[in-house]
Amino acid sequence: MTVFELLAVLTSITAVFAWGNYRYVKLPTTIGLLILALLGSLGLVLAGKAGLVDLGDLTRFVESLEFDDALLNGMLGALLFAGALHMQVDKLRQHTLLISVLATVGVVTCTALVAVGSWGIFHLLGFPIPLTWCLVFGSLIAPTDPIAVGAILGNVGVPKSLSALISGESLFNDGVAVVLFIVLVGIAAGTEAATAAHITELFAVEVVGGVLFGGLLGWLVNQMMTRVDHYQVEILLTLAVVTGGYALAQRLHISGALAMVVAGLLIGSAGRASAMSDATQQRLDEFWELVDEFLNAVLFVLIGIEVVIVDFTGSYLVAGLLAFPLVLAARWLSVGAPLLALRRRVSVQPGMLTILTWAGLRGGISVALALSLPPSDYRALILTVTYVVVCLSIVGQGLTVGGVVKRVLRKAEA
Repeated sequence: MTVFELLAVLTSITAVFAWGNYRYVKLPTTIGLLILALLGSLGLVLAGKAGLVDLGDLTRFVESLEFDDALLNGMLGALLFAGALHMQVDKLRQHTLLISVLATVGVVTCTALVAVGSWGIFHLLGFPIPLTWCLVFGSLIAPTDPIAVGAILGNVGVPKSLSALISGESLFNDGVAVVLFIVLVGIAAGTEAATAAHITELFAVEVVGGVLFGGLLGWLVNQMMTRVDHYQVEILLTLAVVTGGYALAQRLHISGALAMVVAGLLIGSAGRASAMSDATQQRLDEFWELVDEFLNAVLFVLIGIEVVIVDFTGSYLVAGLLAFPLVLAARWLSVGAPLLALRRRVSVQPGMLTILTWAGLRGGISVALALSLPPSDYRALILTVTYVVVCLSIVGQGLTVGGVVKRVLRKAEA
């Protein structure tokens, strides 16, 4: 199947599911698409086991999608840029310290907590997995997914200031977690030295390099935009940032994810203030909102379809079900500790910890990272557990986060 045919199939499936969800199911688009894709895939798997369809052809089709490569090396840059472009920087600036701590210390803490807890769960179920691979699992499940979070938050009534904090943290902790994941996979697989100096060097180059490169891209494009007033050209410049900039970041071995976030923030703030006319701002926003909606829809359909290649062996499924509350508890602790430590320097609103915990959805990035794992005796287990946690997070937390937010806010006002 050619690339065009794959894109045609995915777009067609996404469009049909989106229509069905809007017309009949009436769930939030991302959740509705995921559920429909999951049900469709599970139906095909059951039909295959009953001998009604050839599961071999279906599995080969899903594997040909290369979800991890499509997301990590294609869609991710555009989705992060679009999210950052629409971020209200003035509200984000109010939470600079807290976002910085949550996106670094919080991610590392969550990784460690999940690693220790999952090591216990896996050994309890008879899976003698080394702690290094548990750390890999912790790193890929630690970040809250900016794509899932952004798609859900707009419809649940979260106060704008708190919404900016949640979205901002998810944009930055994603980039940090991807770097941490790369380092830990290298250590677990034996391809990287497990020394503190080497780990610090890799981490610093990826993170600091990504931030600086994103700042340079944003500044350069803003300078170019000030010299033209032609929205088609200016949209093309932002597309160049997302495609060429992301590809160059990967070649330079720095974080393309963080580069896209920083570039998007600069173009969305400084660019609006000095480089874009009102007409350009409107057209640019409409273009990237459409791109964001389309890629989000395809992403969640892809997550649902990937169930075909996940091994739902009984013990693996139990491990995933036990890991879900573990991940929530680790999120609560890794957020609660910084809030407690910084309570004299940041504004901690009543119920903030509960909202930050429950709105911290896991999503496609975790699945993509799990699929990108090198062959090992533990890959299938980690992939299944990740998939179960992500689906429970998107569906369970996504459908209830609105009620949780409303309840917390009412309690705070009482």
